[in-house]
Amino acid sequence: MSTQDQSELFNGTANVGLKDTRSVDGTDTRAIPAFVFGEELAELADHDPRIVVLTADLARSNRATDFANRHPDRFVNVGIAEKNMITMAAGMAASGYVPFAATFGAFAALLGAEQIRTDCAYPGMPVRVVGHHSGMSMGFYGTSHHSLEDIGMMRCIADLTVVCATDANHLRALLRLSLDQPGAMYIRLGRGRDPEVYPEVPDLRIGRAETVRDGADLTIIATGSEVHPALQAAEELAAGGVSARVVDMFTIAPLDRDAVLDAARTTGAVLTVEEGNVTGGLGTAVAECLFEAGVQVPFRRHGVPDEHVPVGPPAGLYTHYRLDGPGIAAVARDLLDSSKGTPA
Repeated sequence: MSTQDQSELFNGTANVGLKDTRSVDGTDTRAIPAFVFGEELAELADHDPRIVVLTADLARSNRATDFANRHPDRFVNVGIAEKNMITMAAGMAASGYVPFAATFGAFAALLGAEQIRTDCAYPGMPVRVVGHHSGMSMGFYGTSHHSLEDIGMMRCIADLTVVCATDANHLRALLRLSLDQPGAMYIRLGRGRDPEVYPEVPDLRIGRAETVRDGADLTIIATGSEVHPALQAAEELAAGGVSARVVDMFTIAPLDRDAVLDAARTTGAVLTVEEGNVTGGLGTAVAECLFEAGVQVPFRRHGVPDEHVPVGPPAGLYTHYRLDGPGIAAVARDLLDSSKGTPA
């Protein structure tokens, strides 16, 4: 496309008829996680000369332009060369920098898995690989651009910290924490249009889950883009007399095992929710934790089944897979009903 770069197309600013109005209308761009990425790093870089940003021809999609405008000498657009970008970032990290290498989640985690493992995690390089537009947020572009396997893949890499941003303020907190986090990190951004969960920048600790709603009958352990609809589901369940706890398990590796076991021991059931393939992801991590601790509790993994999702608008896909508020509430009721021995 000679009249526009890739960033314009995938950011949705190109007039190609691929925008889903239900997914974008009414959202302040400053509250979009992918859009505060460059701004927050630019602010941090004003006081930290170690920070550099790399992107693979998607500076406008992830708003790395905000960083490039203020720190052009510390910004690199490598072009459509994601694997090379991650290796370049590792070299910069070996030279004393803290590089943030950003591209679509599917390209970062799937294309760059070897580089993340061998060049970043294995030698303990402080590279922050940022996978934005993950999950099904690239719905119109199909399987090649869906990032449903990244949680499962990244959590299997030794010495790699894996975190998922919940909303804009949450992302700001993660970026600040990442500056002094040892070793490599994979930072997963959701659909880029995530509603607010945290009205202010939260006080986080890597490896410690956040309980964003308390409850006694059920715990919904969600991550990233699914925390907000999990809260909506909890509201719907409360109207029917079900008290649901909602835990933001934003750190996938290392997992907060204490939060998982506490949920299993103090509430009646555990439901995990993630915008990704249930095979190997958050749900699998929680199941492993429960099994290894010998804790028995009604449990269900909820996310995308082990299949390639159809092409369509993200909002429609969330409804289709029951990953919106009403869908999660329905799955929770199924779990509770089945645990009582009644028909689901």
